[in-house]
Amino acid sequence: MELSSAVDLITGKVVSLIENEISLLTEVGAEIDEIKLELNAMKAFLDDADRRSGVVPGNEMDNQWVANVRDIALEVEDVIHEFIYHFNKQQQWRGKPSRFCLKLIHFPKNLLVRHRVAVKLQGINKRIKSTAESNQQYRSFCSELRKYNEQISEEGHRQNRMKNLSESARSLKDDDLVGINKAQRELLGWLMDQELQRITTSVVGMGGLGKTTLVANTFNKQVVKKHFDCRAWITVSKQYVVTDLFKSLIKELNGKAKEKINLAINLDSMDYTELVEALVNFLEPRRYLIVIDDVLSIKFWEEISTALPANMNRSRILLTTRMEDVASFKFGAVNRILPLQPLPFDESLALFCKKAFVCEGGQCPPNLEYSARKFVAKCEGLPLAIVALGGLMASKNSIFKWNEVYNNLNRELNENDTYFERLKYISLLSYHDLSYRLKQCFLYCCIFPEDYVIKRNRLFRLWMAEGFVEPQKETIPEDVAERYLNKLICRGLLQVVRRNESGRPKQCKMHDILREFAVSISKSIKFVAKSDGTEEIEDNGIRRWSIEAKEKEMKAASKAALSRVRSLFVFSVDETSKSSFNRLPSGFKLMRVLDLEDTPINELPNELVNLFNLRYLNLTRTQVKELPKSIGKLYNLRSLEMRETQIKELPAGIVKLKNLRYLCAYRVNVNRMAFDFGFSIVVPSNIFLLNNLQTLNYVEARGDFIKQLSKMTQLRKLAVGNVKETDEKNLCSANSKMVHLEYLVVKSCNEDEQLKMDALESAAPDLEKLMLAGKLENVPHWFNSLDNLTHLYLHWSRLREDFLPHIQALPNLVRFAMEEAYEGEQLDFLEGFQKLKILTIERCPRLKEIVINKGVMPALQELYILECHNFTTLPHGWESLPDLKQVRLRDVFPGLMEKMWRSRRIDQQTIRGIKLRRQQGVESEFNITRWYE
Repeated sequence: MELSSAVDLITGKVVSLIENEISLLTEVGAEIDEIKLELNAMKAFLDDADRRSGVVPGNEMDNQWVANVRDIALEVEDVIHEFIYHFNKQQQWRGKPSRFCLKLIHFPKNLLVRHRVAVKLQGINKRIKSTAESNQQYRSFCSELRKYNEQISEEGHRQNRMKNLSESARSLKDDDLVGINKAQRELLGWLMDQELQRITTSVVGMGGLGKTTLVANTFNKQVVKKHFDCRAWITVSKQYVVTDLFKSLIKELNGKAKEKINLAINLDSMDYTELVEALVNFLEPRRYLIVIDDVLSIKFWEEISTALPANMNRSRILLTTRMEDVASFKFGAVNRILPLQPLPFDESLALFCKKAFVCEGGQCPPNLEYSARKFVAKCEGLPLAIVALGGLMASKNSIFKWNEVYNNLNRELNENDTYFERLKYISLLSYHDLSYRLKQCFLYCCIFPEDYVIKRNRLFRLWMAEGFVEPQKETIPEDVAERYLNKLICRGLLQVVRRNESGRPKQCKMHDILREFAVSISKSIKFVAKSDGTEEIEDNGIRRWSIEAKEKEMKAASKAALSRVRSLFVFSVDETSKSSFNRLPSGFKLMRVLDLEDTPINELPNELVNLFNLRYLNLTRTQVKELPKSIGKLYNLRSLEMRETQIKELPAGIVKLKNLRYLCAYRVNVNRMAFDFGFSIVVPSNIFLLNNLQTLNYVEARGDFIKQLSKMTQLRKLAVGNVKETDEKNLCSANSKMVHLEYLVVKSCNEDEQLKMDALESAAPDLEKLMLAGKLENVPHWFNSLDNLTHLYLHWSRLREDFLPHIQALPNLVRFAMEEAYEGEQLDFLEGFQKLKILTIERCPRLKEIVINKGVMPALQELYILECHNFTTLPHGWESLPDLKQVRLRDVFPGLMEKMWRSRRIDQQTIRGIKLRRQQGVESEFNITRWYE
């Protein structure tokens, strides 16, 4: 079955490669057409075998045949890439003054290349025909291929249904869970009871029961966030380093705490004792909540407990574990155990129906009710298995297909199977039902370390660079990739960690059990090799190499071993490995992906510019200071990610990257409140030559850059800084031509420079996010036409007029933030703002009060009023907001704080279900939380 997947992945990708590069491959003769036809037939044969039996015949001869097909397909891919490499290298010389002479010089060499490739393809053709003849089942299948092709229309119908399902999956809420209500009530009670002593609670149960899901859902509740002074979540990997966990804990606390940890020395240089001391000093006076996910041994607790003080502030620690001995260990004076059990049948059925009948609102059709109950019984209450099986059955639209899947399950599962075996087979079944492209996308996620949170845009760009995303007319690749992601989420193969305000998945990760399963398959089919950087890498045809560096030095692999590697990821999981990370392995000839995010490399290898096949280069948060001047040689580069690096200016050769779609670059000031918090990067003024560029973020306007910007009409995302008042006409002219723009950031050259954009008649119709940073004389008249705008940020605008009438009617605005944006004394929300969920008002020094009319902002959930020193009273009308969960006041008028703190009768007499709490140790901050969750 795994070998079948290998061939499915490889043959599908090779056929796609042939079709995409057909104009180039005509130079090497007709052999490629024969190979394409034969690989297509072999792929169809294996698909048919999967559909009929659920597994490929498992005898040794059949498995060897499948392995031979896989190796042939890999060899074809190598030959095609080699030819394209040489072809494109020749193309680089074209257009130069001496091209005729160069062509004469290179002509014999080109002939030799074409001849060598043709000979290789002829040899492959002989092998593939010999392999085809060796399998009787395959020969019989080919004689019925016409009949098989007639069934393709049914598959097309299934794909349309899956498209609808993926769209429906967007509306599913990850916190709308089944079967955890009782356990969550008990857990919440323990977290928030009146026991002063620190309580350690162990949530215990086998893998797949939903321990992490339960704890994460509880951890993220507003009522929990506001109950504790600080919170942190750490996940324990199998090969953890305790000092690294302490550093992660400090970073997590810094991110979520209202008051930062003041470290006298650099975090990376601190030893065990210093880290313990820093954590104890910070946590001791506070009410803290620490979640430690996936604890496998008591030894771990003994190592980390010294940093978690047993104070008398009602602090809490939550552990998740599969081990009974860990759960029963005495962690302190007060210990509690919450054992998770398999779901009862009724709750299992409800969860299954929610996943299987998304388009029907979770309601099971009467004709499938009996079948649904049979499927649920096979899962034996295991949530992860129920979700995977429900997601699989969502793609089946007939009782015949339901019976077919059930027969496969019935044949493979028996009463003596362990929960893990049951879960593994159900996950395999769901995986093998995917198209070859979705299989690739799923397996690709195991490249990342255990429990790694994967950002949506990063994943999309990687899938596109690898060639997994199917080109479709009139549909941009990003939209196709989003459908893929939603399908994997719908199947339960990926978990959503975070959604944006519009409900789209923003971050995801793989469940550790599914990741182990994906790693196993990837290794068997040579899809991904994982190492810690010290192991020898063999020349076994591996395509992708993921290094989780734990040592100070990586062992250099031989060039032969790396010759077939197409993608390299380096993850520095150990702080010690970051201290001497200097150079990368060399020898990659046809690499497509190089991802070094968060790796402290400060120098790019010289070989980088020779990676002509490179599609994706990620240098985010590295210490790289400059790009090579000859960066233009990377002709095929699609994505160049350089967020938070030391790079200040891009070389002139960047404009030669004609295929570049994403150019993301900026530097960050440690002072978040400064006007120059984000530093833009200088780009050549002729950057407009990159006519495939979709994202240009975050660049500095110099010279005639703004004037030339009007030539970049294809942009979908643009962030530009250093804009001057005199740029108005050219900037607005450029924006009026960017009809596809979805994201726009414009920042003036300094906080006193006027940011003028009145010359713009109307903004792009698809604009979703807008940030204007700089002084505004008035609100641009085109604001009221932003019908698709979801996010609006006004920074340093210092408006004096009442600007709210200009934006109150925006129909889709869900988030509005203003920072030093208003100089008036009162803000009147008189009407509109029907979808607004988050409102932030920060550093408006003269603001005294806010009035909210009844019926305005009915969807508001979070209200933040920060550093408005003259703000003297709670917003008028805030009590009538039905969905408001949180109000946070910080550094407002001191008299308001004292008045609220002393008059605690508000709890009972003004608004039912409201609790006021002063942030412990922070006199200038107040939180108001609604307790109706």
